[in-house]
Amino acid sequence: MKKMKRIVSLLLCLAMVLVLFAGCSSEDKDTQKDNDAQQSEEGYPFTLDNYGRQVEITKRPQKVLTLGPNCTELFAALGLSDLVVGRSLVNHSRGPLPEYADAVNAIPVLNHASATREAIISSGADFIYALDWEISEDGCNIEEVEQYGMTVYVDAATTVEELYQEILDIGRIFGIEDRAEAYVADQKARIAAVQEKIKDKEPLNVLIYDSGNDGVFTCSGINFESLIVSMAGGKNIFDDIDSKQWVTVTYEEALAREPDIILIHDYDSPGVDEKIAEIKSNPTLSKLDCVKNERFATITLESVLPGDRLAYAVETLAAAFYPDLFE
Repeated sequence: MKKMKRIVSLLLCLAMVLVLFAGCSSEDKDTQKDNDAQQSEEGYPFTLDNYGRQVEITKRPQKVLTLGPNCTELFAALGLSDLVVGRSLVNHSRGPLPEYADAVNAIPVLNHASATREAIISSGADFIYALDWEISEDGCNIEEVEQYGMTVYVDAATTVEELYQEILDIGRIFGIEDRAEAYVADQKARIAAVQEKIKDKEPLNVLIYDSGNDGVFTCSGINFESLIVSMAGGKNIFDDIDSKQWVTVTYEEALAREPDIILIHDYDSPGVDEKIAEIKSNPTLSKLDCVKNERFATITLESVLPGDRLAYAVETLAAAFYPDLFE
């Protein structure tokens, strides 16, 4: 009988220990959750300057729209694609880089072309990262979407420093500063490696050819692409134009400036082969030595927009401009 009582007492003690342990474990988990929640909100609110507009960030955004393929891929590159609930301008893309394909393709397409006002407002997003010409007075403007509780950060970089600052700002907004800083450092190192290789080369005169109808639709000297071309060892032959980012010049103007190579944008339609055929059949452009010698380079349009592909674009263009250095 005494033995039985002893066993029962031991079992009761064991049960009490297990209950206490379970309680402590539950409290530890609750404490960890509280700590995580507190940590995720640390540093908020704060205000950022976004090209002269003050953007207040009150908490970490949870539902994001990326309006532009470059904006979308940057979020994938920074490991933030799970937060993106919609993307646009798919027609300006030849697809994401292979390392980001799964992440980008898993994001719902808000609109194949430019995002519509209705799609933006009904998206349920609380944050928008958009190319400056994707959210403007012509469609759904910043003031309007802010009335629906959406914070807007605009991608409008025209210098490398501005682009790097955008990436660092995104890092701060989403609490991944270390990741953003490491990404910027990697971009700088890759670009420096390219420029070391081409440092003894004379810049090539480059005609940037987006399309041609009544003339050549090209980019000016204040377009971000002009900067990328110069970093890759080229010189935009229309870099003296600074009235607006995209301009149409006459075929005769392009001929007079004697480009060494023609850089063709690859996106949507018409394709690159069709554009080359247009150039070759054009009575003016066909007189160019670079056309006679078939000195063409291609780049996807999203690669020359300010975003995650700065180093990639510099590497790609430098290899096209100076193939002997990158064999």
